[in-house]
Amino acid sequence: MAPSAAERVVIENCAIATVDAGDTEHASGYLVLAGNRIESVGAGKAPEDLQNVVRRIDATGHLATPGLVNTHHHFYQWITRGLATDHNLFNWLVALYPTWARIDEQMTYAAARGSLAMMARGGVTTAMDHHYVYPHGSGDLSGSIIRAAAETGVRFTLARGSMDRGEKDGGLPPDFAVETLEGALAATEETVKKHHDASFDAMTQVAVAPCSPFSVSTELMREGAELARRLGVRLHTHGSETVEEEKFCHELFGMGPTDYFESTGWLGEDVWMAHCVHMTDSDIAAFARTRTGVAHCPSSNARLAAGIARVPDMLRAGVPVGLGVDGTASNESGELHTELRNALLINRLGAHREAALNARQALRLGTHGGAQVLGRAEQIGSLEPGKLADLVLWKMDTLAHASIADPVTALVFGAAAPVTASFVNGRQIVENGRLLTVDEDAIAVSTRAEAQRLARITAQA
Repeated sequence: MAPSAAERVVIENCAIATVDAGDTEHASGYLVLAGNRIESVGAGKAPEDLQNVVRRIDATGHLATPGLVNTHHHFYQWITRGLATDHNLFNWLVALYPTWARIDEQMTYAAARGSLAMMARGGVTTAMDHHYVYPHGSGDLSGSIIRAAAETGVRFTLARGSMDRGEKDGGLPPDFAVETLEGALAATEETVKKHHDASFDAMTQVAVAPCSPFSVSTELMREGAELARRLGVRLHTHGSETVEEEKFCHELFGMGPTDYFESTGWLGEDVWMAHCVHMTDSDIAAFARTRTGVAHCPSSNARLAAGIARVPDMLRAGVPVGLGVDGTASNESGELHTELRNALLINRLGAHREAALNARQALRLGTHGGAQVLGRAEQIGSLEPGKLADLVLWKMDTLAHASIADPVTALVFGAAAPVTASFVNGRQIVENGRLLTVDEDAIAVSTRAEAQRLARITAQA
């Protein structure tokens, strides 16, 4: 808990959705932040006798929620948005890998800043990046991404990805854009040792994250899992995204993706998978039994015509599920708060129809569910005393939402709500929809310039 001498920020007169275990809500309540922790949450007015109050916020007309938690992304794709817009996953990868294989440190840094800025201004307080493209001689890509996250001020997990199956081995990426088995493992271990922080209030963590079953060798999958467990960090990869992947796994390994993951040590409470669209009942049961997490990416799944993930069935079985933007070459908006709405609406097109998800389940996916998936549910994901002060004030009294009585329904079903304030670790990083930590306009200029430079280099090649 925060010490009694900590500087306090008091937020009052707002609706509050705590997303705690009991889904506690207050029609009008308060939060007290002390240092980087939430000290108290309740209905009505804050206590009068608080010491060291440095700021009081009248949040009338707002909804306070935990900060949004993004569980799957590829930041570098910010500078390749709007390409291959009518492709399925495999054809999209074939179209874009020749471009992605030519990224460098300057491009990666600019793209990370763009991806992070777009998410942060829309209520994301914890982000992650699954970066797996490390072209030969491209510079310190992992370091540049971590630097961008620190400058933006968000809590961050780098899923240090890798690929060792290039074109000569039957993979999709060019050979100069993949690593050797030994090189990938060594670089991943170095990244963990240099950047991973295991403390309660860590701002940067690292996961071990070979890209996917069809872009890495079985040896990299198996040894990557062993490496992660030796170092005490989490594991992440893509899984069961398309029917083509299912066919690939059966042809190459003689089994489906989930059985393959289990055979290589890739099921467990320290693992989360992106997408998981094509899951059988037995697959879902295996994930529930092992507490393997899922990053649900509804907009990207729709953009690439991958299908509708069985999220209601996963939740009923006890599978931890969070939300992900996915890379912005397959979700050009790059915003997580729109995924609350899309998760609800797209899942209602599935077998459960109107009973698939409701507004509060969608909000839980984007907050507490994401915290579970990243292994940080003890620290973030709900508004409770002792947890880290990561929260968002959504403005709900404008034309877009004022006539909807229930603020959680308004947030999820309505238009994207303006963010009046976003706090990470007790520090405000957004005010009235604008970032306080970085220059959004300068980022827009630099990302456009780097996108154009990458396009020129690719065309010349």
